[in-house]
Amino acid sequence: MSAMRKNVSNTPGRPFKKGNPGRPKGARNRVTVACESLMEGEGEKLTRKAIELAQGGDTVALRLCLERIYPVRKGRLINLDLPKVESARDVLKAIGSTISAVAEGEITPEEGSLVSGLLESKRKAIETLDIEERLTHLETLQG
Repeated sequence: MSAMRKNVSNTPGRPFKKGNPGRPKGARNRVTVACESLMEGEGEKLTRKAIELAQGGDTVALRLCLERIYPVRKGRLINLDLPKVESARDVLKAIGSTISAVAEGEITPEEGSLVSGLLESKRKAIETLDIEERLTHLETLQG
């Protein structure tokens, strides 16, 4: 393999010798293991202290506690009344419904964009299946 690479002797951090498997699966970083051993049995005390500091007005401790209790959501559930999507024409109707929902303020433009992206993926899948079926039909007519 080294014959295939140019300047292998100049490469910093020379490659492993042949047959070296590297780090075994499940092996853990020494620093991580050391930190975990230091923290062992301290979780409850640290949590209690963070809560006390938060109750005492420490805003950083308060934010830490709130983030654990009520984490920031990456998205929210939305309820859209979309038609059943089984054809490209149905996708067009569903995108129209999505745009209406954005225009009426039922969902945000970002949410509408995400829904439209999902609908576009569905349209591509429908289109791919349609092309595959047409191709199979043509092949059976020829063959």
